[in-house]
Amino acid sequence: MSNNVTMEKLTALAKSRGFVYPGSEIYGGLANSWDYGPLGVELKRNIVEAWWKRFVTSRKDMVGIDAAIIMNPKVWDASGHTSEFTDPLVECKKCHTRFRADQIDIASTCTNCGAKDEFTQSKNFNLMFKTFLGSTEDDSSVAYLRGELAQGMFVDFPLVVQTSRKRVPFGIAQIGKCFRNEITPGNFIFRTREFNLMEFEYFVNPSEWEKWFEYWLNEMKSWLLFLGVKEDQFVLTEIPDGERAHYSKRTVDIEYHYPFGQKELYGIAYRTDFDLKNHMEKSGKDMRYMDPMNNEKYIPHVIEPTFGIDRSVLVTLLSAYTEEEAPTAEEGETDSRIVLKLPKALAPFKIAILPLSKKPELNAVAEPIAEKLRARWSVDYDETQSIGKRYRRQDEIGTPYCVTVDFDSLNDHAVTIRDRDSMKQVRIKIDELEQWFGANL
Repeated sequence: MSNNVTMEKLTALAKSRGFVYPGSEIYGGLANSWDYGPLGVELKRNIVEAWWKRFVTSRKDMVGIDAAIIMNPKVWDASGHTSEFTDPLVECKKCHTRFRADQIDIASTCTNCGAKDEFTQSKNFNLMFKTFLGSTEDDSSVAYLRGELAQGMFVDFPLVVQTSRKRVPFGIAQIGKCFRNEITPGNFIFRTREFNLMEFEYFVNPSEWEKWFEYWLNEMKSWLLFLGVKEDQFVLTEIPDGERAHYSKRTVDIEYHYPFGQKELYGIAYRTDFDLKNHMEKSGKDMRYMDPMNNEKYIPHVIEPTFGIDRSVLVTLLSAYTEEEAPTAEEGETDSRIVLKLPKALAPFKIAILPLSKKPELNAVAEPIAEKLRARWSVDYDETQSIGKRYRRQDEIGTPYCVTVDFDSLNDHAVTIRDRDSMKQVRIKIDELEQWFGANL
């Protein structure tokens, strides 16, 4: 058994099985634009729903919001994004391709055209996506697509406190799209200009920030284990002074061992009172919290755990991808198979119903089983090709269980359930299927 996955293998599987497609492919594509296919959207939705349940609805100290993507541009001035949200950029003087200065050797050869020692001096490049509101395109109509989720939660903080009546410590959570005009996106869905985040701002008494920072860091590690990521696949990296975001006093990146190297997966930042204080100063609105226990007024400090949805999908697929030798229908023979050993809760399909052949009498038994199980679980129905090829197809998309309806089912009213990981099979009565899957899914 091997997890020797490459990005080429994963992107090929993702495309052929309907997880992730290249965006706008019929027109030649768009650099680093990706669409989630039928299975990818289910995997992503399962991850998002599991995250929301774990971090929001199952907790008494968390509420959610859904803020607008386009906000008053004064929000981004106050947060520092219009001045500080930058990457260092150099440009090849010959082909005018731009690169991040911190990711290349400026004394080296341009990877696009081959020119040597032809890079400009480094300058800061703002990552905010600029747009215009209304029919005119001038300074008075400038707006931005949000570069992070956080600011919506900060500007809504007073209203959330007023309407939810939550007491510090508590968090505001949000899920949604963000946009960054990245200079060098790439590596499949690892870095894109349009991406999805799950995030919350956890508001604490300033004296307790260290306790809550460690608490949420441990919760993030626990979440990764839920996704199927093993502890030896990720590393905690303390970000030093000078390399942290402008709003952070402490940042820890959770980095993953991708096939292309050790890179960031998630991050947790201690944003102090930077955002609430700046919004209070720039807007003139009181952003302080009144502690009902002692009538003390103060600006809460913030712990911010950030979870990229696209990177969550990526590491879930990478961690689940397995190549192994598996027995065939022939006695004593094996062949290689690819199997996505996804956690059952995240698998796009939980069950596949596979009639042994297209015979009408088998379909008459198999289709009612599929309809009944769909009331509780996501179910695939497949009757094309040999049963062995169908098993392999379900292995490749991570379906935990296959149910085979054969000609014996017509007499014994039972079916064969095959386990994805062990490939062991068990015979179960049809009227006991719901109970069996209820105990095993």
